Amino acid sequence: MIAGQERVFYDGYWIKTYPVPANTLDAKKRLIEALTRRLFNHTEHGLNIPGTRLGEARASYMNEPDPARRRVKSAMLAGALFNRATDIFRKMVELQAAGIEIQSDNPVMRECGQCLLEAMELGRFVLHRSGDEGIDELWGEPLRAFSIPIEDFYESRYIKIGQSMRDIDRIGAAMIANFTRIPAFAKIDEAINDFVDAAKIKTENLRTDPDIFDVWAQLVTAAERLANFTPQLGVLRSELVEHYISDGLQLVRSGRNLISYIARARTPMPKSTREYIERCETYLASNQAPLPA
Repeated sequence: MIAGQERVFYDGYWIKTYPVPANTLDAKKRLIEALTRRLFNHTEHGLNIPGTRLGEARASYMNEPDPARRRVKSAMLAGALFNRATDIFRKMVELQAAGIEIQSDNPVMRECGQCLLEAMELGRFVLHRSGDEGIDELWGEPLRAFSIPIEDFYESRYIKIGQSMRDIDRIGAAMIANFTRIPAFAKIDEAINDFVDAAKIKTENLRTDPDIFDVWAQLVTAAERLANFTPQLGVLRSELVEHYISDGLQLVRSGRNLISYIARARTPMPKSTREYIERCETYLASNQAPLPA
């Protein structure tokens, strides 16, 4: 307990906890519905295909010869599979509420699990809404929620939140280490630190938390301050300097966006994180010529 709030320790972070629902079919249904909405909120557009169109989605995918279009259609098929699984869970809960006991080896329940498993396998072809890497963890979460106790699922989420906070700190540290060595950006560290702190707080807070109003407002305003940072150009100006500064500002906004993606999805993005840190190092190396302070 820290300041009256229960927290758990993962990856060097004390993470805010939430009550674990009872391990019932109804609780799993609501959890999978929430995970499905979350999935579609963070992946590329056009994937939320109704489960009733699963046959159409599969046929279109199987008959597509073009590799690029086949990738997109595989993502659409994954979306239809997720929605079919959610539809099945919803009906199972309705039957249970009517007093009809549903066993785990029921053929319909097995179909639900198979839909989730196939969707997870196709999830590797799906991109994040930014157009960069995919977030494979999001595709596996409904399957885990289906197949393991809810308490164990919550623990797996806290692990991912700790990893997300770690990557947010890594990105922020790379931004400060590289940008503050360029005179025009020497004073950007405060704006970066404020945004990183706000992003980590957002990462551990659910949208249903009463604190979300303050948490979200803090994140948005910190992001705005970072995006509106004004480099110190001094009196010397040239096309070369303008080009360097413009590239730097774009890189700052890219870092802000990446941290926002991780904080909102509450899932690490290792490929994008690694590539962004490399871009920061390259930018510093390419701007070793003295810039006006």
